[in-house]
Amino acid sequence: MMRPAVLVGMALVVAACSTGEPAATSAATSPPSPSSTPASAPSSAPSPSPRPTTPPGPPKFAAQVSKVPRDRVPYSWRPGCPVPLGDLRLIKLTYWGFDDKAHTGELVVHERVADDVVTVFGKLYGWRWPIRRMELVDVYKGSDFDSIEADNTSAFNCRRATGSSSWSKHAYGQAIDINPRENPYVTASGTTAHANAQKFKRRPLQGKGVINPGDRVVRAFEALGWEWGGYWSGTKDYQHFSKGGG
Repeated sequence: MMRPAVLVGMALVVAACSTGEPAATSAATSPPSPSSTPASAPSSAPSPSPRPTTPPGPPKFAAQVSKVPRDRVPYSWRPGCPVPLGDLRLIKLTYWGFDDKAHTGELVVHERVADDVVTVFGKLYGWRWPIRRMELVDVYKGSDFDSIEADNTSAFNCRRATGSSSWSKHAYGQAIDINPRENPYVTASGTTAHANAQKFKRRPLQGKGVINPGDRVVRAFEALGWEWGGYWSGTKDYQHFSKGGG
């Protein structure tokens, strides 16, 4: 009774072989044992280290020129000044401070010299040439003396020239005073009205924010037709630059 079963089994094996395919076995169809499964290898590649961040540098020089609102010049301009308010321009610009940081300052000048001012102060900023502060003289209620005491760089102010009944070039918006403490107004006799400027009366003089004959600050203004008060005979006004002189 067992022989037919064996023959049948053999027939199955022969039939499978005749198809050209391997005979199926229980080992081939069984899932691999856990011991035969290769363990996943831990990653040997190190994780990338974060790139060092470069601290941002100083901002680029920027300047914005606009008309002057009346309420920005309540002390420095009034009816009867030699230049109409509509001819003046407010310039907001970047300057390099004594603290070695960038700041935004303001100057009021005549519209005809606004481009000159932007050009020169752009160069000063590029050189990191320091300026103490830059505010409208109206912060000091139009007082030239108080603005100088604060070492403030300023431009337009409807006032008379020092020691004269004539209008100053500042009254036309065509003059700028830069770092007036470090660059004082010195009389022909060698005196200055500001005690905090006594040590800066002579030239040449090395120091932060100091202007000297023939230096790059003077040359930058001269290239655009401005004159320096440090070249005046007798009285010296080392802070003073004006378009066309005076």
